[in-house]
Amino acid sequence: MKRAIKNLVTKVRRWVKDDRASATLEFVLALPVVMAVFTASFESGLIMTRAIMLEQALDKTMRELRLGHYPIPSHQLLKSEICARSSLFRDCESSILIELQRINTATWALPATNAACIDRTEDIQPVTALQVGQQNDIMLIRVCIVQDLMFPRFGIGKRLPQDGLGGFGIVAVSAFVNEPT
Repeated sequence: MKRAIKNLVTKVRRWVKDDRASATLEFVLALPVVMAVFTASFESGLIMTRAIMLEQALDKTMRELRLGHYPIPSHQLLKSEICARSSLFRDCESSILIELQRINTATWALPATNAACIDRTEDIQPVTALQVGQQNDIMLIRVCIVQDLMFPRFGIGKRLPQDGLGGFGIVAVSAFVNEPT
């Protein structure tokens, strides 16, 4: 028994001292870390770029709405205008939900719930309000678009709240005052 242990210890020592495959071993140990950093950087950069594009498209569309260029805005009109101003979204018009609400200036109460997003696992989608408001009303608009992640099961994508199909909701919020005519 002692001889078997001694042989095993000798073999382990020889294996530890052997430097023939040291570069391969370092590569194998470093590759998962490098790939995790790469995918996290790529995924977070893409999410941030999409969020900025949605904010910019929403701001430009709300400017047009505020100035009265859309006399009777509808969900479909606002969807098409926001999607036309943003280029990084796949299947934009069917992935976006818009909510437009008047803010009561007596209580200044904001909506208690989070912005509603498309649930791609359900046939029936949440109903959102589209209140146009009157002159001098403060309006809050919330937009949520669901987009697929590049790496939904790895790195940062694994930790983000997703729908059942690997999609992540990107939300943009804006407020404006209806201009007097």
